[in-house]
Amino acid sequence: MLSSSLVILFDSGSGLDVFQIPPHRQALTVVRYAIRHSQLLKMKKQNCLLLLSVFLFSASFGQSKLEKQLTKTIDELITTQLENISPGCAVLVAKNGKIVYQKAFGTADLELNVPMQPTMIFNIGSITKQFTAVCILQLAEQGKIALTDSLQKYIPAFPSNGHLITIENLLTQTSGITDYLNLDVSIPNPFRIDWTTKQIIDSLKTLPLEFSPNSKFAYSNSNYFLLGHIIEVASGKSYQEYLKQNILTQLGLSNTFYISQTDIIPNRVKGYEKRENKYYNPDFFSTTLNYSAGGIMSNVEDLYKWNEALHTYKLLKEETLANAFKQYKLSDGTLSEYGYGWYIRDLAGSKSIEHGGSIYGFRAEEIYLPQEEIYVVGLFNCRQLDIREKDLCENIVKTMLGKPLQKVIKLDDATLKSYIGTYQLANTPSRTIVITKENDHLLANLAGQGTWIVLFQTDTKFLIQGVKATCEFIKENDKTTKIVIQQNGEFVWQKIQ
Repeated sequence: MLSSSLVILFDSGSGLDVFQIPPHRQALTVVRYAIRHSQLLKMKKQNCLLLLSVFLFSASFGQSKLEKQLTKTIDELITTQLENISPGCAVLVAKNGKIVYQKAFGTADLELNVPMQPTMIFNIGSITKQFTAVCILQLAEQGKIALTDSLQKYIPAFPSNGHLITIENLLTQTSGITDYLNLDVSIPNPFRIDWTTKQIIDSLKTLPLEFSPNSKFAYSNSNYFLLGHIIEVASGKSYQEYLKQNILTQLGLSNTFYISQTDIIPNRVKGYEKRENKYYNPDFFSTTLNYSAGGIMSNVEDLYKWNEALHTYKLLKEETLANAFKQYKLSDGTLSEYGYGWYIRDLAGSKSIEHGGSIYGFRAEEIYLPQEEIYVVGLFNCRQLDIREKDLCENIVKTMLGKPLQKVIKLDDATLKSYIGTYQLANTPSRTIVITKENDHLLANLAGQGTWIVLFQTDTKFLIQGVKATCEFIKENDKTTKIVIQQNGEFVWQKIQ
């Protein structure tokens, strides 16, 4: 990246051609830009090579200077926030197809005091879902499945409850199927048990749908668990085999693996849980529960290679990928923020294609801005709520864009407790926001839309993570009475309890 526009004079033999080069253009892109808009091809060969050499030297000098400042800024962002996030992390930033930042911070193993390295391997949790989505889309391109196929075609005994549940419903998280990680089972420590795929599917069969397919978006790991089974039925291979043969080996992702608690995986990081400002080893969590919804391990460089391969159409056709990166239209005509395995959002005025991952001991965040060709991935060896990790990665993106960083403040316990309660939209009993407290922050449960973290900008003004709106708690006589939300108009939510 160049810090300011360049003006280049080309001697074409019949006079000087003047070109102003935008600062975000990389060297090769700039040359192509100039060629398309000039008589450069008429220049003598030696003049062209001389000018090209001078330009590349100038560009690399500017790039180096800017990268130093960029490195310093990102270093400061990470080091000031890491203590509140994780024992350690690895972060990679790329711009226009070039890695401009790759570093590791902190500790990979607290008990052995092993420093974190940029190449180390983490569990990436739900970022696995995009790999699963691509496997499904490959099978669709091969004609082995269709996204309009019903779930019952691959699991005949799965009850439809009178509704058509399609593969596309699973991809877009619009099936209404309950999350299997939230199943109420009368077994002590169920997450420690090795479950077969059939057992999980059979458990889901007994439950009614939470809503009619296509009517709502609700994030459910069950959707991607079932997609893993469909991959096996359609391909005749295990999910792990299909993944390795058709993605990992094909792309040379030598640091990406299907999760295993017994295999020796060099450079594997240890994960931790944090409670009351103290780190603990996480409880045992059976890898059979991860499967196609969260069963991949990787490092930041392989995830960057994965993103580059997608956007150069090495795995899918351009039109297929474009559909994956579209917000899904619900039956009422509204758009959800989810495509096929990715969230499609707005970040500081730019379209973002992103996903996070959370699994025992680990957090992961991945953000890509296609127009600006900015890619940021952060892997962390501690699992908390995603507020801090996501904020850090978003702030890195904003740094790359030159945008101001979001200010988030902490409030004291008494103030947080004063906001707890249920708030109802005027004259609409079914529309509620339930505010609860968890540790040192608030959560907002929006009826039918899930639970989100409350981010305070002042003592009363806040954002709800994942919701494009500005919000404020209103107090009267020192008691909280309502929430006012500005989102294409003003909406008042009265406190009812």
